[in-house]
Amino acid sequence: MPIFYQPLIPEGTHSLDQEEARHATKVLRLQSGDPLELTDGKGNLYKAVITELSKSACHFSINETVSVPRRKYSIHIAIAPTKNIDRIEWFVEKATEMGIDKISFIQCKNSERKVVNMERIAKKAVSAMKQSGQAWLPDLRPICPFDTILDEPCDQKYIAYVDQSNTRHLKEAPLQSNYLVLIGPEGDFTQQEIHSATGKGFQKISLGTTTLRTETAGIVACHTLHLING
Repeated sequence: MPIFYQPLIPEGTHSLDQEEARHATKVLRLQSGDPLELTDGKGNLYKAVITELSKSACHFSINETVSVPRRKYSIHIAIAPTKNIDRIEWFVEKATEMGIDKISFIQCKNSERKVVNMERIAKKAVSAMKQSGQAWLPDLRPICPFDTILDEPCDQKYIAYVDQSNTRHLKEAPLQSNYLVLIGPEGDFTQQEIHSATGKGFQKISLGTTTLRTETAGIVACHTLHLING
């Protein structure tokens, strides 16, 4: 059964928004009395039943709430958006499906894109969260200057960039920690950016021996951290 999204359930809202209601009634042709499964994106999954339908509304009552705790580690990817926006949207979608806690967009010296449509990004993340049956929606942060992200508090901070001499791989990161990984633009980080990051406690790490696209590097970083934490 498809999972529906209603972030305001904890505040007492027991109806779908117009878009979700249209999908339930017009596409799935659900009826009063039919079961619903929902998430609020804040750690809760709900089993509900439809109580009332109209052309633009779908009301429900909740029968069961399951609270899903956070993992014992967290993953924050700060990534420079690609010139082709479809590629960064693909990253958001796939990272959300795998499970990611926070995505920040950063503007670097070599960035070719300076604007990101966060409303569209949020829709991609919500769709991926529902499709993968998750209870947590990642925290999505709009684009910010590179230097700003360097002050983000985190236990384990890494900057990934193309350097064949760097033998330290992300898979060597300590387990069950809070991770922040910086992923650069198509032209990679500048030496000044790398110097600034390491000066703020970021460790230089490798994601492998091949040169990865920006969005691929983000996925590899996310997947690697999940794998090492089992």
